[in-house]
Amino acid sequence: MDNDVLRQALLFSGLDDEAAASLGAQMTETQLSRGEVLFHEGDSGDRLYIVTDGKIKLGRTSADGRENLLAILGPGQMFGELSLFDPGPRSTTATAVTDCSMQSLGHDELIVWLNDHPNVARALLHQLAARLRRTNDVVADLVFSDVPGRVAKALLDLSSRFGRKADDGIHVHHDLTQEELAQLVGASRETVNKALADFAMRGWLRLEPRSVVILDLERLQRRSR
Repeated sequence: MDNDVLRQALLFSGLDDEAAASLGAQMTETQLSRGEVLFHEGDSGDRLYIVTDGKIKLGRTSADGRENLLAILGPGQMFGELSLFDPGPRSTTATAVTDCSMQSLGHDELIVWLNDHPNVARALLHQLAARLRRTNDVVADLVFSDVPGRVAKALLDLSSRFGRKADDGIHVHHDLTQEELAQLVGASRETVNKALADFAMRGWLRLEPRSVVILDLERLQRRSR
């Protein structure tokens, strides 16, 4: 278990080392291969997950088969917490973007921690509030922002979590296909590819397989507004 990664999760914020180690000891490890589904939208479930290695995508599928990606999560990020408070069906499908590892905690174990450690409850409330804020931002972007603006904002978000600074720019190895990136911004693959090609032509970024190198961060930030 990667305790350093687990400590990045909001669930562990405010816990001392002894309490964090005790909570981590009650978690169960799950490993997935790239493309493997952890759970489907509509499945029952009562476990919270923390990514410790790799990337997971959360998505939904419409009645006509169209897919929309709601989030790409990496090490230290949590998901599945809604099922702990609302025992209804899963609201998304969780799929491994890369080979990945996770630690999970069930409802019964978490309830004990919520009763004995108020910091855990506050951390989960913070997580839910952040999710609601992100949902509001996504809705606003779909209404008020054009596709190139949404693409720029998505790349900046991915760079803040998966980017690596180098002499020639910020390398963002997002591991997403062109179709997945389009699903993330809620647009067609052709429109997103056109926006990426335009950014590359302007010298703002360089396109590489399942990754980009951001060359002009300031211009990309301006375009995302």
